[in-house]
Parts: sequence; C-alpha cells; structure tokens
Amino acid sequence: MRGVIVAESDRQISAAQFFDSVSPNGQDKVRVPKMADIVADQIRSRIINGELKEGDRLPSEALMLERFGISRPTLREALRVLETEKLISVSRGSRNGAIVHTPKIDVVGRYMTYVLRNNEISIDDIYEARLAIEPFAVRRLAEKQPKEIVERLRQEARRLEALNDAEQHEDVTIGLTEFHRVLVEVGGNKTLNLLVELLNDIMRVHQLEHISLRPFTSAQQKKRSQIGIKSFYRLIEYIEQGDVEGAENHWRLHLEKTNKIWVSDPKALPPLR
Repeated sequence: MRGVIVAESDRQISAAQFFDSVSPNGQDKVRVPKMADIVADQIRSRIINGELKEGDRLPSEALMLERFGISRPTLREALRVLETEKLISVSRGSRNGAIVHTPKIDVVGRYMTYVLRNNEISIDDIYEARLAIEPFAVRRLAEKQPKEIVERLRQEARRLEALNDAEQHEDVTIGLTEFHRVLVEVGGNKTLNLLVELLNDIMRVHQLEHISLRPFTSAQQKKRSQIGIKSFYRLIEYIEQGDVEGAENHWRLHLEKTNKIWVSDPKALPPLR
C-alpha cells in the first residue's frame, strides 16, 4: 500500500485515504481563527512593533468594543490571551485600560526551562553552549580594542569587587553572571546577546540554588568570587592590549574551570519558577 500508514481503530489505511475521509471531496478542514485570536494578534503586533510601549494603557473596554465591533466576552478572551503572554496586565475591577508590557527575556527563560526539562536537556549542556559563544565574542572585542568598552568592563569588575568586599554574596553571584552578559552585549551582536541573556537567566537561578544546597562560609565565598573577579581583570588587559589569542584562550580556560565548579550534578536543572 502506497503512502504513510495511519492507524485508525483496528484497521490501517493509507495517508491519502485518511485525508480523503477528513472532509468531503478530499478537502482538509482548515481551522478558522477565532475573533478573540484575531483581536489579540492585532494588539500583540502593535506591542511588538513598538507602536504600544512599556507602561502605555490600552483604550477603555467600551472604546475597544466599538473599535473592533465585537462582544465583551470576545474582548475579554483576547485580553486573557495577552495577559497569559505577559504582554499586558489587567487590574480587576479597574475602569482604566490594561497596562502594556514589552516582551521580557525572563518570561522566555522561564518557558525555556520547561522546554529543557521536557526534552531532558542537562545543565552541563547549557554551560557548554556558553563555552561555544563567549570566546568568539571575546575574540572580536580584542580585535577591535574599543576603549569605551574596555572602560565599561573595568567599571563592571570594580562594581563586583566592591560588592565582594562588602560580602554581599548573593549580589556578587548575580553580578558574576551579569558580567558574562555584558561581555557579549558590548560586542554588538544582538542575536548572541539575547541567547546569552536567555542562558544566563537559567544559570543564575541554578547557581543561587547550587549555593543554597552547598553553603560556604563567608570567607570561602569571598575567596571564590575574588578568583573570578581577578580573571575578569586579566581578560580586560588582554582585550585592551589587542591580544586576540591571549584573550580567547584565557576566557575559554576560565569558562572550562567555572563550568566544572557549577556543574557538580550535570543532570540538575534550576527549579521550576
């Protein structure tokens, strides 16, 4: 029998026979979008295109009902869709319009954690992905030797040093991860920056969880952080000197060492948030 075999009850039919049975004359039934989906898509497009900005308010319910020519239940269903996507927030009982929110990386990061769990992707896989991205970004920075970027990185290292001296360990842990994001951000590649933001959001949660399960004394935590910050300063020197190979090799070694520290349990993913 030709074609893909599709199981139906206790018999088997060809793919062609299956689709012929879906609707008269072999024409597939195409789902027509609900009006609520169409309205949600129109509002979503305006948010994504920047016509509606963070903090803007949507028009009142009465105005939108008139504008779209739809029923109240349909409008409210459309707004529920957007609220679920975190693109608006609705104050129950308020007569004012819903507040607009632009897409946030942390929302994507939260959903990505679910996807990673569902696909049984391990935490060491995530750290390995960072190892594939950051040395490339570092190499590009060393090739350019941008003075303003070198100063930006140095300021970030100094900020971390001050936090570590004050023994604000949780802020230091978050800041160490943030340095990796800044490193890619200043390189100017927006796609890589978004990818690293996504990975860092997951790793930040993992690292804080890691520390809570394996607590260190304040002195131990301070010493660990000092080693990382010292490595940051060394990287900045390589970039400032235009030492491309030195910068790339140093950072690759830094990532390999830190990955081993954080991935004590390669299968552990951050807790669901």
